[in-house]
Amino acid sequence: MKKQIIAAAVAATVSSVALADISITGTTKVNYNYEDFDNGTTANTAVTEHNLRLTGKNGDTTVVMDVEADNRGDAGLDLEDVYLTTKVGDIALKVGEWDNGNNHLRGSSSGSNKIEAKTSIQGIDVTWGSGHGTGTNDEVTVGTTISGVGVKYKEKSGGHDISVATNVAGFDVNYFTMESDTAGMGRSSIEVGTTIGDYKVKVAKAEAERLDTLNGDSWLGDFEDETGATNARVLEAGMDAVGVSIATSVAGNAVEFRHTSVDKDTSSSKDRTFNKLIVTRPLASGATFEMTYTAEEEADTAANTSNAIDLELSVKF
Repeated sequence: MKKQIIAAAVAATVSSVALADISITGTTKVNYNYEDFDNGTTANTAVTEHNLRLTGKNGDTTVVMDVEADNRGDAGLDLEDVYLTTKVGDIALKVGEWDNGNNHLRGSSSGSNKIEAKTSIQGIDVTWGSGHGTGTNDEVTVGTTISGVGVKYKEKSGGHDISVATNVAGFDVNYFTMESDTAGMGRSSIEVGTTIGDYKVKVAKAEAERLDTLNGDSWLGDFEDETGATNARVLEAGMDAVGVSIATSVAGNAVEFRHTSVDKDTSSSKDRTFNKLIVTRPLASGATFEMTYTAEEEADTAANTSNAIDLELSVKF
């Protein structure tokens, strides 16, 4: 009798494990970077970064946990995105902590105790969001598609965002603006992309008003603020950026060239340019190798003018 009970318990345990909808995915990256500055100084760094994503599902409910570990100064594991998504009738709910993503105008940010509710009313998507406990006020976003043009409007504390996306004669056009109620504050960007033969081409321009600062993180440039940073990657108020990206495939390698020019507007003393060549190749081992060469130049500032090479080995699983 005891053996039958034990056998039944084991069978029930195995069944519950088999039926559980749990997945683990992740990435690991190892980077070596060498940078040679015009003022005679050099710098080299080796960085490792590990990310794990745990996803659990039960019907229409999903729980996601992102865990990161790197050697950039944070000891141990860092718990990043942790959120739950579910449905209540026609309303999709998202609760927890998550990253809002990067674009040409601003870098990403993450807030805790966030809640988002989304539904559709007669073809119009309506989203309400709030960041309880993070000092974030309520935000309302409405979006729809009109004759092939996607339009979104977000009302938020201190201003509003507008985005427009469409395709015109084979050209993808994306416009985004962050308007502020404060005079002299505001940012906007436009990107146009198309495919010409074997080449994917994108052109973008991002502008900031005289009191505002671009800190976007995208192919146009990584301008996110860094504490105590004084290097050429960090922009100042009123600076604008224009860039072009050309990508293709050569002998099994993904090759991309990017050029970005930054204009201070009021003077040329801190105008700067970035030229970047990125070559990516999948390896037979399942890993991916990427080489990035970057030439940065800031007018009249040798300490911010450099040539750098970054070697990356990464794997996804």
